[in-house]
Amino acid sequence: MIVERRTAGSSRLILLLVSLAGAAVLGQGPQQPDWSLLEDETMRHFQALLRIDTSDPPGNEQLAADYLKLVLEKEGIPASVFALEPHRPNVVARLKGNGKKRPLLIMGHTDVVNVDPKKWTFPPFSATRNGGHVYGRGAVDDKDNVTAALMVMLTLKRLKVPLDRDVIFLAEAGEEGTTRVGIQFMVNQHYPEIDAEYCFAEGGNVTRLGGQVKFASVQTLEKIPRAIDLTARGVSGHGSMPLMTNAIVHLSAAVAAVAAWRTPVRINETTINYFKRLAGVSSSEEAARYLSILQGGPTQEAAVDYLFEHEPRHASMLRSSVSPNIITGGYRVNVIPSDAKATLDVRLLPDEDPAQFLDLIRKVVNDPAVEVNYAQRDVRPGASNTRLDSEAFDVLETAVTKHYKTITLPTMSTGATDMAYLRAKGMQCYGVGPATDFEDGPKGFGAHSDQERLLESELHRFVRFHWDIVVDLAKAK
Repeated sequence: MIVERRTAGSSRLILLLVSLAGAAVLGQGPQQPDWSLLEDETMRHFQALLRIDTSDPPGNEQLAADYLKLVLEKEGIPASVFALEPHRPNVVARLKGNGKKRPLLIMGHTDVVNVDPKKWTFPPFSATRNGGHVYGRGAVDDKDNVTAALMVMLTLKRLKVPLDRDVIFLAEAGEEGTTRVGIQFMVNQHYPEIDAEYCFAEGGNVTRLGGQVKFASVQTLEKIPRAIDLTARGVSGHGSMPLMTNAIVHLSAAVAAVAAWRTPVRINETTINYFKRLAGVSSSEEAARYLSILQGGPTQEAAVDYLFEHEPRHASMLRSSVSPNIITGGYRVNVIPSDAKATLDVRLLPDEDPAQFLDLIRKVVNDPAVEVNYAQRDVRPGASNTRLDSEAFDVLETAVTKHYKTITLPTMSTGATDMAYLRAKGMQCYGVGPATDFEDGPKGFGAHSDQERLLESELHRFVRFHWDIVVDLAKAK
């Protein structure tokens, strides 16, 4: 179903935003972008998108979709809107190639996670520029990728770059928890519109340490999110007379057992290459630790224990993980509750059997008073490693060397992206992203934080990088 719906007020707002963003005039000449002109336009589009509140829930990505559609069509690029729900549309645009090769998909999501405005120094939807950064919800998740993909589409059209592949642009809704209106809807009902050999999307990044680039991560695999509820049931009663059946006591023991449990370490093609390459740019002590992960035995066990304490992201890349994140139970101090519940954030390795894993949790809990069941959550499909010997990965490595002068690490993301749905269809997908400072996360400036921000210079470098990977993979040869 294709849905187009605009109120008069929203149309005026979008027209104003597009007018303010403007278009860089590149003129005729050699097929090389004028980056001095494009940087101003990039920033205007980036700020315009950041200023549109697309918090999910409720989502309401319509204004962002309207903006993108108008910008694309102003340049003569037809754009279609597909929506399961009218206020949550997805935008698809296509630049036609000569058909010698299968298409390339470039995509980003327009929704963002919710905010608590009181915690922000700058208003979360102000796109404030300060100290060389742009602040706003979505600055690094994921309106940076949307902006970069948009700028590539506009520039390909203006320069009339001949293409061996169609280049497809997808701005999707619902990535932050409601994928049924976004990527699931597009894959299940409109897959021919986005079917491609390769895809570039979010999921990777370039890590800076002390202001210097350390390495670039390209996501080629990701863990699968699940949720498990532990529900303890007992007898209610007066708090002055403790009971052995107290649900909170049983739940507490179950949570403690699960938290202390360590799932088996398993490595795959992506993680093997990741730690091998990371060892090559690390200190001798770190390198020895990373390489021991690949060897098994006591040295592997000691290395993984160290990572769990000091480098938890790396530890999570090596095993299915469980984190107890929500506990509910009781309603007043003098009443023993009859039930209590804990919800576990589970991230399964892509080849993990969900049913067997649930049985393992039940054995760890080992308490008939505690029920163990999967809970409702967006569950992405598992898929095999994206190929590292492909034309696309070669292009990515070349562009990383050119723009960032560093090594490329194929990475299994501990989080989740919508590329999982595309990989399950056989598409070769690679996650990319701009450079961010390693120090930003602990300081509260990262994705989903209360001061989300991106360096202006790194946004522009990312657009140039994005241009090169698309052109090198799709241009006519």
